[in-house]
Amino acid sequence: MFEPEAFIEQAVQDIREQVDGTAIIATSGGVDSTVAAKLGSMALGSDLTAIYVDTGCMRKNEGDQVRDIIGGMDLTLRYVEAADEFYEALAGVVDPEKKRKIIGEKFIRIFEREARNVDAGYLIQGTIAPDWIESGGGLRDTIKSHHNVGGLPEDMDLELVEPLRDLYKDEVRRVARALDLPVAERQPFPGPGLAVRIIGEVTPERACVIRDACAIVEEEIGTAVAEGKMSKPWQYFAVLLPVKTVGVHGDRRAYGYTIAVRSVESLDAMTADFSRIPYEVLDRISTRITNELNEVNRVVYDITHKPPGTVEWE
Repeated sequence: MFEPEAFIEQAVQDIREQVDGTAIIATSGGVDSTVAAKLGSMALGSDLTAIYVDTGCMRKNEGDQVRDIIGGMDLTLRYVEAADEFYEALAGVVDPEKKRKIIGEKFIRIFEREARNVDAGYLIQGTIAPDWIESGGGLRDTIKSHHNVGGLPEDMDLELVEPLRDLYKDEVRRVARALDLPVAERQPFPGPGLAVRIIGEVTPERACVIRDACAIVEEEIGTAVAEGKMSKPWQYFAVLLPVKTVGVHGDRRAYGYTIAVRSVESLDAMTADFSRIPYEVLDRISTRITNELNEVNRVVYDITHKPPGTVEWE
C-alpha cells in the first residue's frame, strides 16, 4: 500500500544521495513539477534553483501562479521568457511527435543555459510513470513521446533526477496533499503546454486563441462545480482544430476556427472516460467562446474514451 509520508522521507534521502552539488528544478506550476520542487527544496535547500520557462504556450496567468507557488517554498525562481525561441523552432511543424521532440530539446537547451548561470550539474524533473510508459522503449509501443522523456536529446549536459518516476498521478496527488501544497487538486497540464492543444502548426495567433478558449472552459466548469451543477472532472480544456468552417457573426459571413471541448474522468492517466458536462454548461462555454473569440465560429464536444483516444489530442 502506498504511503505518501514514507515516500517523502525516502525521496528526500534519495535526492541528497544523487545530487552532489547544485541543481535546478524544471517547474511549470503543475502538480508533478511542484511536488518535485518541494521534495528538491527539502533535500537541497539553497542549492536548488527553480526554472520556469514561458514557452508562449502556457495557460493564462500561469507565470503569476508559478511565482506565488514557488514563493511559498523559499526557492529562488528564475523566469525565462522564451516564446520567440519556441515559435521559431516550431514554425511549419504539424506532426505531433516532431512537436514534442522539438519542445523537449528546446527545454533542455534552455535548462542547460540556465544551469550554467548557477553552476548546476543536475536537472530535477517531475517525470511520472505514464510519461515513460507512453513514450515507449523496449517492448512498449510509443503512444506519444512525452517531451521530458522521448524529447530528451542524447547529448544533454545535465544529469537527470526524477524522484516521482515510479508514481502515477493519483499517488502524486496524495504526496502533494501530505506536503500541503496548493496544487494538490489542480488538473493536469501537458508538458508541451498548449502546443499539443493546437492541431497543426503552432503560431502566436493560434496560441492566443487556444489560451483564451481553455481559460473559458476552465472558468465555466469551475463555476458550475462551485454551484453544484456538476462534479469536478479530472481534466478539462479546449483544443484548436486545423480546419475553418463557414458561420455567421451578426449578419455577416464568418470563416473561423473550430474549437473542441474535452473533459475526462480518470485516476492514474492510463485510462479515462469522457465526462458528462451538463448541456447548460456546454451552452455557456460555446456561447462565450464564439462571442468572445472573433476567430472562432464553431464549438464541438469530444465524447471519446481513453482508449481508443488519449486525453490530449496530440
